[in-house]
Amino acid sequence: MTQTDKTKPKAGGLSRRSVLKSGAAAAAASAFPAPMLWAQNIKDIKIVHVGQSYSTIPNIAEKANEDLDFTVEMQTAPDLTTQVNRMLSQPKSLDVTDVGNTTLKYYVGRGFLQPLNVSEYKYWDKTVPLFTSGTYPSGEKASMQGYAPIKAQYYTGPDAMEYSLEPTEWLVGMPLYYNADTLGIRPDLIGRPIDSWAELLNPEFSGKVALQDGTGVGVPDAAMALEAMGDVSYVDKGNMTREEIDKTIEKLIEYKRDGHFRSFWTNFDQSVQLMASGEVVLQSMWSPAVTEVRTRGVECVYNGMKEGYRGWYIMMMPMAHLEGLKRECAIEYMNWYNSGWAGAFISRQGFYNSVPENVKSHMTENEYGYWYEGKPATEAVLNPFGKVMEEAGVVRDGGALWDRMGNIGIWNTLMDEDRYLVRRWQDFLAA
Repeated sequence: MTQTDKTKPKAGGLSRRSVLKSGAAAAAASAFPAPMLWAQNIKDIKIVHVGQSYSTIPNIAEKANEDLDFTVEMQTAPDLTTQVNRMLSQPKSLDVTDVGNTTLKYYVGRGFLQPLNVSEYKYWDKTVPLFTSGTYPSGEKASMQGYAPIKAQYYTGPDAMEYSLEPTEWLVGMPLYYNADTLGIRPDLIGRPIDSWAELLNPEFSGKVALQDGTGVGVPDAAMALEAMGDVSYVDKGNMTREEIDKTIEKLIEYKRDGHFRSFWTNFDQSVQLMASGEVVLQSMWSPAVTEVRTRGVECVYNGMKEGYRGWYIMMMPMAHLEGLKRECAIEYMNWYNSGWAGAFISRQGFYNSVPENVKSHMTENEYGYWYEGKPATEAVLNPFGKVMEEAGVVRDGGALWDRMGNIGIWNTLMDEDRYLVRRWQDFLAA
C-alpha cells in the first residue's frame, strides 16, 4: 500500500487530550479557541468497529460511548467470511476491525489497512512480550509453529507491504487478546484423566468426538492428535507441505469412515450444545464455550495436554481510508479498548488481555487471581454478564497465565499451502 501524505500515519499522532492541552488546533480556525473547535467537530465523529461476537459486545460499546467524546458503533459480522468479504469489497464502510491470526496473511500488501506507528499506541511498553519480541517473560523464544504473534506484529515500513520478523516502528495493529486452547472434556462421562492430544483419536471414544469444521482450528487440533498418536510426523505442523497435508487428510478420512467423529461444528452455540448434551465427550473447543457449559451446571474441563496448547490471538487495525480528526478518534478508541475496562470484561470469559497491568485494576482480587494468577477462587467467579461460573475453591484449568501461554505447541494458522489444504479438508468433510 502506498499512502499519500494525508493518510500516512504520523509518529506520535495527537490525541484529543493532547490537542486540548496544547491548543494545536487553534491555527486551523482563528475565530474559535481550540477546545471549542474540537468539541464542535468531535461530537459528529462516528467510528464503526466491525468484528466478531467475542469483541463487538453491546456492553463494551456502551462503556466506550460513556468514556469517549465521539460515537462508537459496533457491528457484528455473522461469520468470518462475511467480515473478510466486507473488508475487501467495502473497506470504507468500516473504520476499525479486529481479526484473528488465521486470516492475517490475507491482508498484507492489499492496501485496505494502514499501519500504526509504535508511538501511537500508549501501552506498547506494557504489552506482553509474545507480541513485542516473540518471547515469554523468561526470554525464552515462543513456539513458531503456526502463525505465531511475532510473524504478524510488525511491518517492514510505512507502506505496509510486508511483515517483518524483527521489531520495527510500524505495527500491523494493536494486539487485543489471546488464549491457550485445548480439548473440551466431559470428565463425568469419561471417568479417567485426559492429558494427551492423542486421546482425540483414541478408538475408546469413537462416535463421541467433534472437530471444529474450519482449517484454522480443526486442522491444528487434528495434527496435534495425529502427531501424538504417531500416525503422521511433521517438520512444522503449522505450515505443512503438500505431502504432509495429504498424509493428514488420508489418516483423518480413515478415522471418519470408521465412524470416529460425531460432528463438525461451525459456531460457538453448536460446540456448547454438543458438549452440554453429552453427544460428545472430547472435542475442539474455545474457552468461553467451556464457560457456558459450566454455567449450565454441566461438568466440563479444559486442562492442558502434555504436547502443549493451541494458541491464538486477535489484532485490532485501522482501515486505510482514515485520516485527520477521524483517524485520531479511531486511534483513541483503539487505545481505549486496551486501557483496562474492556480487557477485564473479556477476561471474565477466559481470554487474556495483552496488557494485564491495565486489566488488573478493573478486576477484583478474586477475579484476577482466578483468571490470571492460577489462584483458588476465594468466592464465586462470575462470567461477564454476572452469571455464576465457578464456586469458591476452584482453580482455573491449566493454572496461571504463563503456565498456559508458556506451553504452546502450535498457533492457529494460515498455511502457505492454504488453498490446497482447504480443498483436501473438503475431501475429508465429504468422505
